[in-house]
Amino acid sequence: MPGRFLVVGIGPGDPELITRKAERLIGAAPVIAFHAGVRKESHARRIAAELIPATAVEEELRYPVTTGATDHPGGYVGALADFYDECEARLAAHLDAGRDVVLLAEGDPLFYGSSMYLVDRFRDRFDVEVVPGVPAFAAATATVPAPLVRQNDVLTVLPGTLPEAELARRLADTDGAVIMKLGRTFPAVRSALAQAGRLEGALYVERASQPEERWLPVADVDADAVPYFSLIVVPGDSAGPASAERMREHAVWSQTAGSDPENMRFGTKPQSAELLVVGLGPGPDGWLTPEASAALAEVDHVVGYAPYVHRVPQREGLQRHASGNTVEVDRARFALDLALRGERVAVVSGGDAGVFGMAAAVFEAAADPEHPEHAGVPVRVLPGVSAVQAVAARAGAPIGADFAVVSLSDRLKPWPVVERRLRAIAEADLVLGIYNPASRSRREQVVETQKILLEHRSSDTVVVVGRDVGRAEESLTVTTLGALDTDSIDMKCLLIIGASSTRVEPNGTVWTPRWVD
Repeated sequence: MPGRFLVVGIGPGDPELITRKAERLIGAAPVIAFHAGVRKESHARRIAAELIPATAVEEELRYPVTTGATDHPGGYVGALADFYDECEARLAAHLDAGRDVVLLAEGDPLFYGSSMYLVDRFRDRFDVEVVPGVPAFAAATATVPAPLVRQNDVLTVLPGTLPEAELARRLADTDGAVIMKLGRTFPAVRSALAQAGRLEGALYVERASQPEERWLPVADVDADAVPYFSLIVVPGDSAGPASAERMREHAVWSQTAGSDPENMRFGTKPQSAELLVVGLGPGPDGWLTPEASAALAEVDHVVGYAPYVHRVPQREGLQRHASGNTVEVDRARFALDLALRGERVAVVSGGDAGVFGMAAAVFEAAADPEHPEHAGVPVRVLPGVSAVQAVAARAGAPIGADFAVVSLSDRLKPWPVVERRLRAIAEADLVLGIYNPASRSRREQVVETQKILLEHRSSDTVVVVGRDVGRAEESLTVTTLGALDTDSIDMKCLLIIGASSTRVEPNGTVWTPRWVD
């Protein structure tokens, strides 16, 4: 019978944190394998040294490289691929011979552990068992000691190798956080913490549970002396109290001074700030206007649908208020309340905020007679590149003449209204841009739209389907109204239905003449 491949977590460094199961398996192992760094003692073997039987065959798996610098023809990736091929062959020889192999793994084997690559290679060939271990961040949190997350707090584990801007965004959007993989990444990580407003309260822990362990505030760390065996703990409490206090103040003010004309009359209400409604464009940073970029650099709050809020670079002092879809008016009221208190706020939308975006929702909320205090908040809308413009530009100039845009969503208007508008546009022979054509739960509208348009338009009418335009997954399809595959359409698509005069050039360019015969 082939041997078993046992991957055993041995914790972050203190041998006393090795589990009883791990101790039993190590003590009975005929073969012990462990990784080692370039010209370094194996930390995994050092942790478990007293448990390794004298009769065990030891397989040291020494990395050929631990940074991106290598003369291997395949670069860093190629060097590691060859290394794991060699490791697989060496350990498979023991397993094929019927000998169990215990691979020692620091911390927890499947938490950023090198052992997972051998698990991937062996799981379909041999009997594989993984024994969990105490992860380094658990030991680090105990070392501080500081509660990492409480009650409904969200914990995010982040690699320090993330781009600085992305790391800052994620730090701003979570309660508690753990940042792994420091070393040379430490300066960028510290900068990201500052941008996210999380530097104060962030704790650096080095060699947790080992004799050399130490911890101190991240702001006090010498960046040139940060080893690989270090991490950062950002307790949820470091964001919670201040944020909770702001929300409590906001709720109390909204329920008292914010809605009381007497308070307004006698001047206890702060002076309202201008509320900005900002269009971010369809996706690429290059499509964000300089005006919008400058405005976002000045505000203290960004409010919007989560995917759009996430597109705003995080910086120190910026508070992000992300929410789900279909709550536009609630989102607008929240932003208006903040502006009413004198806070500098931007409500963000994808594309142009005035085209099926948040601008109308803000004005709707401001005009609500149940919240008369909002009527006095000055609102300014900053334009953005709309999705229909982006798709049209990719195709050529299909909206170079008269055109209309319609949303097929019937969440805010009944379908018969949409149907009447589609017929009118079709009869007027206008180019038609279609937003929100279909979703997972709403498939029939785009099918009905095709039928309605075919009652008035030729089946060879030009149709442009733009999907994720401006993003890495972008695609553009030019087809006809009769050949349009409605099953392939979803919310990532924007459709442009040509007029009778819209044409396609041999090179694929789509354009609509400015003149009408």
